Amino acid sequence: MKDLYIIGAGGFGREVAWLVERINQVNPTWNIVGFLDDGRNQKEEINGYKVLGGCQYIENVEKESWVVCTIGNSKVRKNVVEKLGIYSSIRFATLIDPSVIMSETVEIGEGTIICAGTIATVNIKIGNFVTINLDCTIGHDDMLEDFVTVYPSVNISGNVRIGEQVEVGTGTQIIQGKTIGQESIIGAGAVVVKDIPA
Repeated sequence: MKDLYIIGAGGFGREVAWLVERINQVNPTWNIVGFLDDGRNQKEEINGYKVLGGCQYIENVEKESWVVCTIGNSKVRKNVVEKLGIYSSIRFATLIDPSVIMSETVEIGEGTIICAGTIATVNIKIGNFVTINLDCTIGHDDMLEDFVTVYPSVNISGNVRIGEQVEVGTGTQIIQGKTIGQESIIGAGAVVVKDIPA
């Protein structure tokens, strides 16, 4: 079993802990050591896992360990990952719920999280530290660049390109062939029918 630290003890952090438990039910892989969260009290226990301290806690970890960053905001997630990247003892886990349906032609970067109920079809490229939340569909030939956040129940048609640090709100639908420029925020329930500038 690989030691895993979950960065962020908020709602999504708790959901990712559950995702890890689901992975372990199918194939025992991860030992959740605990949460790291700068905004929580040390020694607090959440759903059976302790908050060990803030992100600086990782400085004291000597053996090789894995982390997963569960911060929803794309810009904040990028900042935290860049700070953690200086430690040679840590690696970034890619976590995919066992219920996810996807072809072998889907490419997935490090540190990415794909939650339950998602379907990713064919010839898709998903970058590093992307979060794809519950119940999303990702169509053929899509490209999601680094640090994209896709909230629950988003439908992305084929040949869509989503730039770095974009956040796609819950229930959004994106028609085929559109480009969403980097750092854009698509509001919940939107229907994207034209390109969105950076």
